[in-house]
Amino acid sequence: MESVQALHPAFTQDYYLFRRKVFKVFGGAFHVYDQDGRLTFYSKQKAFKLREDFRVYSDESMSQELLTIKTPKILDIGATYYVQDATTGETVGALRRKALKSIVKDEWKFLSPDEREIGRMTEKSVFSALLSRFINLIPQKYSIRTLDEREIVTVRQHFNPFVFKCSMDFIDPNPEIDRRLIMAAGIMLVGIEGRQS
Repeated sequence: MESVQALHPAFTQDYYLFRRKVFKVFGGAFHVYDQDGRLTFYSKQKAFKLREDFRVYSDESMSQELLTIKTPKILDIGATYYVQDATTGETVGALRRKALKSIVKDEWKFLSPDEREIGRMTEKSVFSALLSRFINLIPQKYSIRTLDEREIVTVRQHFNPFVFKCSMDFIDPNPEIDRRLIMAAGIMLVGIEGRQS
């Protein structure tokens, strides 16, 4: 795992706010801000792609690509999403959605570069998870934990009928899971869960 000092400065914050416009028909654009309101990441997803492909940049100019998140499978809700550091070409790891389990309560696995499970991101409440499937007004809450069930990051959705917003708080400033992989999980939540809400 990269040390915080070796990462691009955008990955070193302990709070992020993710935003995605709900009523965007052709593709999707996601903005990520730090606690001071500065843009730290920008991602634009092309419309009508059969395979998910997220490119994450440092700003809207898209001159510096930081992360690539792709799946080799076509429209598979249980697919594995591979995360690569675009500046070094390094494979950071992967995210795998537990398709059947996610029908009731969303769950994602964090995988190391050699695809060993190293952590999970799950919705905190089964009741709220089930309710949110039928009532889009119920904000979702997620917990990112290591394999020993230690919570290192919390993600909370904020209700807004026009903009899908969620905040990410790092409980552990030096998490065992690579920060780039955690940020990719946030992008996936906004890109995929936000699209379904």
